[in-house]
Amino acid sequence: MASFNKARSGHAAEIVYCGLFTALMAAGAFIKIVLPLGVFEVTISLQIFFAVMAGLILGPRMGTLSVLAYIVIGLTGIPVFAHGGGPAYIMRPTFGFITGFALAAFIAGYVSDKTGRHDFRTYAAAAVAGELIYYAAGLIYFYIMFNYVLTGGMHIGIRELMVVWCFSTIVPDTIICVFAAALAPRIRQAAACRRD
Repeated sequence: MASFNKARSGHAAEIVYCGLFTALMAAGAFIKIVLPLGVFEVTISLQIFFAVMAGLILGPRMGTLSVLAYIVIGLTGIPVFAHGGGPAYIMRPTFGFITGFALAAFIAGYVSDKTGRHDFRTYAAAAVAGELIYYAAGLIYFYIMFNYVLTGGMHIGIRELMVVWCFSTIVPDTIICVFAAALAPRIRQAAACRRD
């Protein structure tokens, strides 16, 4: 009976932490800096921070689920994305970056779990790996949507894509991810969070 209650309390804690990171992802969308770059506007937000933090603290499964819950909430029409919400958001070229948050959480959690170490260097490597997957997902989706789905007579080349949507933000995002890696071991220890 004691072990059953312990298992139930552990499962309840996972759900609470998962919900917390879902809420933090939504809050992170509104803590942002918008950079105008020609005809485009690039957003730097704290969402990548919370996405990799979810993976590092909750593990790959629960971390990913917390971000997926955030995405589903946004697609239902609740304006939790950086520029609104709703199912039509899928048609925005930048939606790939939103799906990239879930991939970042998974990769950060997976890499940190596979090493079995919970120190800054391990977490920094895992967080940056998650960030790179985030950028890959976002850039590929943007390129396909902009050039082949929502062309509107416009086209974006690989060079412009990289300059506007990668090189303009990757340095601050990397700093944010390293900061998350520095905080994650302490938060994980303080919360005594149950991992996957």
